[in-house]
Amino acid sequence: MNRAAITRFLFSFLCLGILSAATLAQDSDSTVISGQLFVGHWVINEELSQNTDDQVEVAIRASGGQVQRRSLFRREPEDRYRGGPPEQELYDRVSYDDVLTISYSEPEIRFEYADGFTRIFHDDGRRLTVGVNNYFESGGSDFSMAIWENESLLVEGRPRDGGFTFETYTLLENGARLRVEMELQPQTFGAAVNLIRVYDRESME
Repeated sequence: MNRAAITRFLFSFLCLGILSAATLAQDSDSTVISGQLFVGHWVINEELSQNTDDQVEVAIRASGGQVQRRSLFRREPEDRYRGGPPEQELYDRVSYDDVLTISYSEPEIRFEYADGFTRIFHDDGRRLTVGVNNYFESGGSDFSMAIWENESLLVEGRPRDGGFTFETYTLLENGARLRVEMELQPQTFGAAVNLIRVYDRESME
C-alpha cells in the first residue's frame, strides 16, 4: 500500500471515529431526555390495569395447577396471592404495589415502591444490586439491568429466588400515564405471569 492509500485509509478511519463519537453523544443526550420524562410519582389505575390475582391464576392453570374456586357468597380478599418467602418480594412489589416513584440521574435509575422498597439499577449495561431491602437479612440481593429502546425502558430483573422478570415501561398520553408490560417467572412457578399495569402521573400541586 503506497503512502497516498495509507493517508486515505487513516483519514477515513478518523472520520468514522468522529462520526461514531457524535452518534454516541446524541444517543447519550436522548437517553437523558427519555429518563427525565419518566421521573415522577405514579399511582395505579385499576380500571386500565389487569388484575394481578387473575393473571396469577392464568399462570397456575397453564402449568397444570388447580385454582381454588371462588365463593359466590363471600367477598374474596384482594391480593390473595401476595406474600411468600423474602427472596420473592420483588415479584410482589412490581405486580401488587399501587405506587411507584421514579427518579433518574444518568446512568442511575431508582424505583421506589410502597413501604420504602427500592430498586436501583443503571441504563448503561452494567449489572448492579437493585434490592436494597432485606440485603443483610437474606444474605443475598436482587439484580437488574436496563436499556432504552424505542422510547421505552426495558428492565430485566433477577430476583433472589433465581427466577426472572422482564418489564417494559412506556409513557402514554403525553406522559400522563405509564404502561408496564411484565413477564414474571418465579423459580417455583411452572409458567410465567404475564401482566399489564397502568399508572397515572400524580400531580405535584
